[in-house]
Amino acid sequence: MLATQTSVDILDQADILANLILQSEVFDDYKTSKCKVKNNLDLQKLIRDFNKMKEKYEEVQRFGKYHPNYTEVSQQTREMKRTVDLHEDVIAFKKAEKSLEALLNEVSRVIADAVSPLIKVPTGNPFFDSMSCSGGCATGGGCGCG
Repeated sequence: MLATQTSVDILDQADILANLILQSEVFDDYKTSKCKVKNNLDLQKLIRDFNKMKEKYEEVQRFGKYHPNYTEVSQQTREMKRTVDLHEDVIAFKKAEKSLEALLNEVSRVIADAVSPLIKVPTGNPFFDSMSCSGGCATGGGCGCG
């Protein structure tokens, strides 16, 4: 592809947009919450312990309910996951992560719509992504994909 002035301008505008996102309050909240998770030593130990428990769980899953520790390991894994998920720093991080994802999805949608309303933008939500046509809907273009 030859670099034209138009493509250079588009790349410059993309850099400007990226920098605006990096300077946004949404991204700042994301960075702050990620840093809190990373620097919380108790939480990091809990996450390491959970990852070890997941390895045990995967081993038990190979044999399913026939493994002698199936029930015990499954229950411990669920309890540990709940403990990690309910930690205030993890809750804040997941909330910030979802906000950043929503911002990026919205920006992607605006850009795609500016080009053509027929451009499909993945939302990160498998339910809604599966509702959009991927070209194999067999409606003869009735859904707008054709």
